[in-house]
Amino acid sequence: QVQLVESGGGLVQPGGSLRLSCVASIRVFRSVRMGWYRQPPGKQRELVANIRSSGNTTNYADSVKGRFTISRDNFKNTVYLQMNSLKPEDTAVYYCNTDPPVGSWGQGTQVTVSS
Repeated sequence: QVQLVESGGGLVQPGGSLRLSCVASIRVFRSVRMGWYRQPPGKQRELVANIRSSGNTTNYADSVKGRFTISRDNFKNTVYLQMNSLKPEDTAVYYCNTDPPVGSWGQGTQVTVSS
């Protein structure tokens, strides 16, 4: 059974930074593409970044390109999202999952960008 545990969210002022982490109990973690998703209040969940199994190819939504960086540690079954220059519109619950997503979702981690 897949378990995903996200952490690292919080309240930050505009322009600030946060680093999210996700530990994934996926047996084939090092073989799958992983993604970070977010769900803003009242909106649908969206993919914001993904990373291939080897870690050498990443893709970003236009809204976060140049500000967010996804990375992974295949020895720790962990995927990260470094978020810089945060904006109020980045406020959302952030989740990780495979890309495309499979199984159930974790509890997510709340990111609130507000002054």
